[in-house]
Amino acid sequence: MSTFVPSGKDIARKWYVIDASGQTLGRLATKAASVLSGKLNPQYVPYLDLGDHVIVINAEKVRLTGLKDQKKVYRRYTGYLGGLREESFTRLIARKPEKVLEEAIKGMLPKTKLGRSMGSKLKVYRGDKHPHQAQQPVEMKIA
Repeated sequence: MSTFVPSGKDIARKWYVIDASGQTLGRLATKAASVLSGKLNPQYVPYLDLGDHVIVINAEKVRLTGLKDQKKVYRRYTGYLGGLREESFTRLIARKPEKVLEEAIKGMLPKTKLGRSMGSKLKVYRGDKHPHQAQQPVEMKIA
């Protein structure tokens, strides 16, 4: 008896919609990352991208627990001397709420070519509208 190994042509990708309104950032991010990486797929292998597409709507309504919304700071480096830029969570969520969710979810994926291909299947939108109705996405509930 031989072991079944899926290939690229065997993958049937699904589309899921996650509503972020009232959800905790970390719990939503772990659920989305596991769907993107394909860990919910029964054919999962760690060396192939078997994940599904994830659409997150209402990104501006995500919340943090405790005092993290006041203390959390996002840092990035421009590449120049003294180029460390910092921005608080409250300011970033007001300016670009999609960035908050993308950083949280993509930070839970592998830091390789495989992880980048998994991250490309993530779509985050502010508001409850998205342009992916033709793919017939299924709503995913997070407890």
